[in-house]
Amino acid sequence: MLKRFVVLAAVAAACMGAGCQRNAAPGPNVWAMVNGHPILEQQVERYYRSQYNRPQHPSPEEAAYIKLDILDDLINNELLLEQAQKLGLQATDSEVEQRFAELKAPYSDAQFEKELAQRGLTVDELKDELRQRVSIDNLIRREITSKIQVSEQEIEAAYERNHADYDVAEPEYHVAQIVVTPYRDAEVRNQKNDDATTPAQAIRKIHMLLGKLRAGADFAALARDYSEDPITASTGGDLGFISASSLNQGDPALKRALLALKPGQISGILHVKNSYRIIKLIAVIKPGQRKLSDPSVQQEIRQTLRQRKEQLLHTAYLTTLRDQAHITNFLAQRILAADGPLPATQSASGSTPAAESSPAASDVPAPTPTKPSTEPLQHQPKASSRN
Repeated sequence: MLKRFVVLAAVAAACMGAGCQRNAAPGPNVWAMVNGHPILEQQVERYYRSQYNRPQHPSPEEAAYIKLDILDDLINNELLLEQAQKLGLQATDSEVEQRFAELKAPYSDAQFEKELAQRGLTVDELKDELRQRVSIDNLIRREITSKIQVSEQEIEAAYERNHADYDVAEPEYHVAQIVVTPYRDAEVRNQKNDDATTPAQAIRKIHMLLGKLRAGADFAALARDYSEDPITASTGGDLGFISASSLNQGDPALKRALLALKPGQISGILHVKNSYRIIKLIAVIKPGQRKLSDPSVQQEIRQTLRQRKEQLLHTAYLTTLRDQAHITNFLAQRILAADGPLPATQSASGSTPAAESSPAASDVPAPTPTKPSTEPLQHQPKASSRN
């Protein structure tokens, strides 16, 4: 679902650092300026095409919403890169080479070259993008995640505020999943930036992951590295607790596979609609009151509080960077001047200069909700909904 406030946010961004003056764009292909650095139409269009490579096409107004949102993500990306450089947190050559080796590992040389060709990238361009991604990761780790602490008092207070939520009325199943889809998606944010783009690649990838799991690899680590579910990959594939009634509303094949497992076991490969999945049953909770003394309750609350703090700090950090920056959003100005629809530009012909490089679609730091849901089960990660 596209949100109406995206336009307002982008229009506000057009005024930030510029005294709300209508600056003249340096050229029609420059869609934003961030502290003197241009963000080009070609960059936005590249991300956009990666999300809309299917027969269905949005209306002109919907396309404008999405492109404004993508442009805002690229503005944030540029601000984070600049801050990483100021603080001396740029990725080293060894870090880039390590990330490159991890990214290439699942492929043969021929397969990897084909994947690069499909993305319109050279090896050097890919390494440059990985350098940017690692630099941002270094910044976020030092400025945000390393500062997050969750005290025992906070855990106790959260439990007391939501005491009734831990009164289990029916059996609940703690489930994790690894998802692989046969098409590229800009929302994919796994640690290796690995995204299957064809049915053959998806099948090969899911079999590779099952083999690793059966050889003893850690499920959560593989999910963080390879899962293509934008919602759960960052949390090790954790779907939270699923009630028996919610399980009945999901895919029957997934229900059968889950109920056949014992805690700690994994399923085989499950083909569900447009994806391949492997699920793990972590634990089963019987009806009754879950106590704070239960380690799983403490871990559930701790994880939720950490995620909330990280989201809050990340938003505050970006807001501070934007307050200090000189940003002009020319695309927002042009949409206002055109009274809504996206003005006709070079991209209308479908041409994009081959030499123009930008971060890979999977590196956009904020998702655009365009992919069909990859959630097979009506999961209810209880702690995530608590105050």
